[in-house]
Amino acid sequence: MALFQYRGRTQRGESVKGKLEGQSAEAVATQLFNSGITPVDITEAAAVSDVTGPLREWLAQSRGVTLVDLVLFNRQMYTLLKAGVPIMQALRGLRETTQNPALAKVIASLSDGLDTGLDLSTAMKRHPAVFSNLFVSMIQVGETTGSLELAFLQLAEYLEREKDTRDRVKAAIRYPQFVLVAMVIAMFILNYWVIPTFAKVYASFRIELPLVTRILIATSRFTVNYWYIMLGAVAAVIGGTRYYLHTPNGRYRWHKWQLRLPVIGPILYKSTLGRFARALATMIRAGIPLVQGITVVARAVDNDYVSERILQMRDGIERGETIARTAAATGLFPPLVVQMISVGEDTGAIDALMLNVAEYYEREVDYDIKNLATAIQPILLVVLGGLVLLLALGVFLPMWDLVKVARKG
Repeated sequence: MALFQYRGRTQRGESVKGKLEGQSAEAVATQLFNSGITPVDITEAAAVSDVTGPLREWLAQSRGVTLVDLVLFNRQMYTLLKAGVPIMQALRGLRETTQNPALAKVIASLSDGLDTGLDLSTAMKRHPAVFSNLFVSMIQVGETTGSLELAFLQLAEYLEREKDTRDRVKAAIRYPQFVLVAMVIAMFILNYWVIPTFAKVYASFRIELPLVTRILIATSRFTVNYWYIMLGAVAAVIGGTRYYLHTPNGRYRWHKWQLRLPVIGPILYKSTLGRFARALATMIRAGIPLVQGITVVARAVDNDYVSERILQMRDGIERGETIARTAAATGLFPPLVVQMISVGEDTGAIDALMLNVAEYYEREVDYDIKNLATAIQPILLVVLGGLVLLLALGVFLPMWDLVKVARKG
């Protein structure tokens, strides 16, 4: 197929341009009409280099389908279905216009599945890495109730919130990670280049070096002589840790421990509670049965420790207990959440109250992140101050001893 450049206008009259592949200019025009664009000009583009083309395609494929891609996909599907575009035509148009080859491949698979008579939710189950259980359940309810476009809208709003929460949590962790990496690099430079220079000077003093200086020199010599062993040990620890964290027991212990980390732990805890509350409200508003909805929410929180507690709630509900009582029995939820759940059960508006809980914790997370630098700064100052003090004592104590010896002489 040839590559064509086009210029056109949307239904709102906005000017757009881009590139599409097609058998002919007429085929490209048909694709544009199907996607709601009226073509103004279509010309064949210059051939792309055979060397760089496969490389760019491989890089695009390796990127995978991101949350941003899914949000855009849901927004577009909602708009097209609400405008009365048949679902097959909508998928075909999105497959041709998406900029992510990985997503285009998934959309093509969905279209092929619908051609064979499958439901959209069933076709999505073939791609668990792209469409989560929550995603599939929402689409399934939308198909059953005849409100598929609303399901896409709810998913778009939920995923936008999810992306915003993840970005804020990553921003909270990025600063201490950067400082720790900088400290490790600085210590390696000092041990490999700086301290050996002082060690040569101290060797001519003919005085007994202080304990701190001897420790620094011994550490420096080990770094210079056996840096490859240290590098291999670090690589082995990182590899072993990554392997352990991919095991069920390792993931569970890590997810439990990270909620107890100083400064960062409370942020992750509040973020997880906000994700739980919003996902539960979304499930209830979509009309998904409570037991099934809680099972889906347990997988959506992305924390095995919290997920286990949520599944305990499901087991209690199946035995006939109230949601509030099962939530309190887990020991995971603070009194605020338990009280809101209890009021929601009494008033029949648990979804609205869960949305209030989600918004409350999202505001708390946002506030904590904004003040994260202030909270971490004392800890970093203590650690950096300790390292500077250790280095200063190790470097200058021998010089003070040398001055004392010179005065006695």
